[in-house]
Amino acid sequence: MAKTLQELKEKSKSGVTTAQLNRLAEELILGYGGKPSFKGYGGFPATICTSINDEIVHGVPSERVLEEGDVFSIDIGMLYKGFHSDMATTLIIGDKIDSEAARLVRTTRKALKRGIKKVRPGNTFGDIGNTIQRYVESQGFSVVEGLCGHGIGRELHEAPEVHNFGKRRSGPEIKEGMVFCIEPMVSAGGPEIMKDEDGFAFKTKDGSLSAHFEHTIAVTSSGFEVMTE
Repeated sequence: MAKTLQELKEKSKSGVTTAQLNRLAEELILGYGGKPSFKGYGGFPATICTSINDEIVHGVPSERVLEEGDVFSIDIGMLYKGFHSDMATTLIIGDKIDSEAARLVRTTRKALKRGIKKVRPGNTFGDIGNTIQRYVESQGFSVVEGLCGHGIGRELHEAPEVHNFGKRRSGPEIKEGMVFCIEPMVSAGGPEIMKDEDGFAFKTKDGSLSAHFEHTIAVTSSGFEVMTE
């Protein structure tokens, strides 16, 4: 699936529609012998989620054209041999890159890496969330409210919820054999969100830019393995 997402990133250019990227994603996933996890899930009509600028997650691909400077998030899920995996990335379209947008994307990517480093047996999910929250807020950004990561396996969304905030040593204990998705969703403005009129996408309430990164993580005896690299 990582190869599919990399190819989608390479094709994400000014003038391309998100519907074109969605068609490519489905071709690639089927070509690898998998099935799209998202298509039909909760009525979602597409293979990938394509979220632009103030859209945080669950944007529906359409004939909307990507433009220079757009902050563009791609979220992709794949069912392969009975198990789901889920990952996301955010990029900025074109060469006209706003410095604050670049800092938002960079901060969200680093927040994911920092959260992943807290994955080991004996730590808690609060340790992950606390690390993400403290780093994001130290950079002047906000963790969005009401959205979180999740367990994953034979179902796309399983227990536990994996929050991007929390207190150290709180929440469920991380145990060997667990598989879950960590996915910081970060706003350049406030944390409040709202549902888009299409019924799927979540957007920042204040219209500020947002970014989203995600990996599927397996807990090993000594730490973790990133399943979606």
